[in-house]
Amino acid sequence: MRHRIPLTIVLDRNSRVTLHRQLYQALRDAIGKGDLPAGSLLPSTRWLARRLSVSRNTVLNAYEALASEGIVDGRIGSGTAVRSGVRPLPLPDPRIILRRSHYPVNRVPLRDPDGNPLYLHRAIV
Repeated sequence: MRHRIPLTIVLDRNSRVTLHRQLYQALRDAIGKGDLPAGSLLPSTRWLARRLSVSRNTVLNAYEALASEGIVDGRIGSGTAVRSGVRPLPLPDPRIILRRSHYPVNRVPLRDPDGNPLYLHRAIV
């Protein structure tokens, strides 16, 4: 049975995180905690945009990010619903990603004519 769930979402306009990312994270957290169970209809993009005083594109981008992860499924005229049997995976800690990015992925030790070590760092693209 598909039913609507009231949401309490607060966006911080002074945050360095974009509004659509904040909305995406709030919805993702609500789904992960079970506040939005499988089959629940998310609010329409127009209604939610008006309620949060943001652009409809902000809401569309958040919904699109959820859909790209397979967490929600949307059809024109039917609304956007939380998919059944899908639990969002925890997001990695950005500090760990940044810390790891300072190290070379593949390093190839070379020596110059004087015997000093040279390193070529190749990034994975």
